[in-house]
Amino acid sequence: MSPFDFINSISHSKANLMEGSENDELAEKTYPAFLVNKGLSYFPDTVLYANEMNQHASADNKLQYYYLINSIRSHKRFAKWVKKEDSNDLDAVKEYYGYSNEKASQALSLLSKQQLDTIKEQLQKGGLNEPSRKPGRGKTKER
Repeated sequence: MSPFDFINSISHSKANLMEGSENDELAEKTYPAFLVNKGLSYFPDTVLYANEMNQHASADNKLQYYYLINSIRSHKRFAKWVKKEDSNDLDAVKEYYGYSNEKASQALSLLSKQQLDTIKEQLQKGGLNEPSRKPGRGKTKER
């Protein structure tokens, strides 16, 4: 079962996935409490319930699931999961200076656009798939 199955059963269908399945112990062990709480934290009416379960993270998975399924009202909820954006500038600063993500993001806030362009130029390795190279511009031998 995926975390989305649990979130859907808690927020909309109210079908108990912990009981009546083929293997109830396996369903309890595979319950991803952190991901379910993260998924429920996107909505104003469920964020406090998710926070309560985060504060009681040591409780059994079954107890957490029962608390959420019996406390949250049935409502169709959908939100896109926030994902971290990849930054080419951040990757260039990390490679150029050998910094970690945190140090590179701090350095990135201090660098100007010209400095970033200089860093990117110095990191270019060349090759056929290099975006700055235009096809047909190289010297070719004709026979």
